[in-house]
Amino acid sequence: MNAIISAPDLANELAGARPPVILDVRWQLGGPNLRPEYEKAHIPGAVFVDLDAELAGPAGSGGRHPLPDADAFGAVMRAAGVSADRAVVVYDGGLNWAAARAWWLLRWAGHPSVRVLDGGLAAWEGALTAEIPEPAPGTFEPAPGALPLLDADGAAALARTGLLLDARAAERYRGDVEPIDPVGGHIPGAVSAPTTENVAESGLFRTAAELTDRFKGLGATPDSEVGVYCGSGVSGAHQVLALAVAGIPAALYVGSWSEWSRDGDRPVATGPDPQ
Repeated sequence: MNAIISAPDLANELAGARPPVILDVRWQLGGPNLRPEYEKAHIPGAVFVDLDAELAGPAGSGGRHPLPDADAFGAVMRAAGVSADRAVVVYDGGLNWAAARAWWLLRWAGHPSVRVLDGGLAAWEGALTAEIPEPAPGTFEPAPGALPLLDADGAAALARTGLLLDARAAERYRGDVEPIDPVGGHIPGAVSAPTTENVAESGLFRTAAELTDRFKGLGATPDSEVGVYCGSGVSGAHQVLALAVAGIPAALYVGSWSEWSRDGDRPVATGPDPQ
């Protein structure tokens, strides 16, 4: 199944006999809740989902965006009209980080057909509306574990035995700056692979061939054992999505650096090299 969908293809599907469920996951790190922007204008039929409150559990020792409670997540998805036998398309304002988090969670929870709108709302050329939909309740019941998941120990081990990609900006990987978490640097053995390099200047994902070349250059192939982490499991989900477009399965360390860096017993590497 394709992990992304273009705006023209989404417009065609929305005009069809069985349109997908649409989720609006607009979000900004450290910024105000973007539901007011959703209420001003969104793709017709889209239901707003709050990343901080509904796509993550409470922040704490497990990181800034740990996994949500599965039952609570299922209730949110059903309220949005999500059922396992109906396709879902998620979008955000354009970065696709938040949309990728929703994509990853739904796929991890067992939904078989979830795609991200390539380029997000910025790529949409169709009509927008301020009308808030009232979808019929869905029937989706989460069955966690459909996508691979890493904890801190698993991420440490994979950095030694396979390939662990760090999706944050290179300067955070090196430890030059750390604007959010307690300590700068990276998990020893992890390879720097900024999420921003997954997209072209247009804001759209690079082609599958381009992404395949990018990840091959980092050591990732369809036969590799690959894991990804970021700051708190959001941009890392975007990296897992890009890897999926390239045909490379990857596990996500959801706690990511926000969990790792809070544990004083965890080693920290700095500089441009993995070790």
